Amino acid sequence: MSRPVPGERGEAERPSARMGPWRFVVWFGTVSLLADVVYEGARSITGPLLASLGASSLVVGVVTGAGEAAALGLRVVSGPVTDRTRRFWGLAIAGYALTVVSVPLLGVAGVLWAACVLVIAERVGKAVRSPAKDTLLSHATAATGRGRGFAVHEALDQTGAIAGPLLVAGVLALTGNDYGPALGVLAVPGVAVLLLLFRLRARVPDPEAYEREVAGGASGPATPRRPDARLPRAFWTYAGFTAATTTGFATFGVLSYHLVQRHLLTAAWVPVLYAAAMAVDAVAALATGWLYDRIGPRVLVALPVLTAGVVVLAFTDTVAIALAGSLVWGAVMGIQESTLRATVADLVPSGRRATAYGLFAGVLGAASLAGGALTGGLYGYSIPVLITVVVAIQALAVVLLAVTRAGRR
Repeated sequence: MSRPVPGERGEAERPSARMGPWRFVVWFGTVSLLADVVYEGARSITGPLLASLGASSLVVGVVTGAGEAAALGLRVVSGPVTDRTRRFWGLAIAGYALTVVSVPLLGVAGVLWAACVLVIAERVGKAVRSPAKDTLLSHATAATGRGRGFAVHEALDQTGAIAGPLLVAGVLALTGNDYGPALGVLAVPGVAVLLLLFRLRARVPDPEAYEREVAGGASGPATPRRPDARLPRAFWTYAGFTAATTTGFATFGVLSYHLVQRHLLTAAWVPVLYAAAMAVDAVAALATGWLYDRIGPRVLVALPVLTAGVVVLAFTDTVAIALAGSLVWGAVMGIQESTLRATVADLVPSGRRATAYGLFAGVLGAASLAGGALTGGLYGYSIPVLITVVVAIQALAVVLLAVTRAGRR
């Protein structure tokens, strides 16, 4: 019997012959773990770093919000490009490369405008890679369970989000709050990210085979690709709910600005708090992912409730309450980064999934920019007004979630 030719359907394409779906999820989670050491290490000190270069609270809010808008909004382009070219691995690697190059340069920028450009460039890298990455992961989670698969990936991801800020905090403490070495050391895990990605691509060149195997056997027909098909109506109502709740979500840049400017924490302790928030993120992802596989999208009602809780708690002048608000911020991030993505995979067929992830992120990008500017601007104007506005927005989000669930029945 002749051996299967690489690229033809056969045993060489069976995912089980190379790596099982859970192993793929774990190894991809390890890639995200290392990448999070890099960019979450940087994000943990973005507020104080920009403030040290002369930024006001409004500038911090706008820049960090614009960064999230770039990370999310540009996926409107990268998502459809990913579906049309099917270059999932190539785009994922390119996006990670942009991120791991931008972060060490941020430490030596020296002037505010350059630092702002690099903050946004790092987020552009996320925009390039995320639709491809989420689609690759969605194929494996078809076999593991959407909620659990995305949750385990997010938990590993957040392990890096804990390690990165702690590493940065340690270097800041050793160097007397010198941002250059603290960000420069992150080049090491950045190199590891790229090496592991190339190895993973060689082991699993076609992760879509996982989903084909679940649908009808590894030797069955590939999922039809219809790049021009319309996205389901339920997808758009769901995107509307998530946009509403994200509009009232404060960035950690604004939270850390408050903590340092009100002398509740020193700059060196901010990354430690961020690491603690990322630990809460991981726990929230696992909990809501487990619940999602059992009760479905109803678990998402926690999102607007917790988002409102962030501003109520975090923008006080009492250290313990402000820290509690920052930890609630981590729980919101955990739900956003796991369960929200799992729901998109369940709403949209495989052939349009990267496009859906891109458009979904574009809606959220606009909401993130609005949220960053809103919370940063209102923080400088009146904290009670900020709290009132955000609570009202989250009440609207609860209504939209109810409408979305009713529309799916």
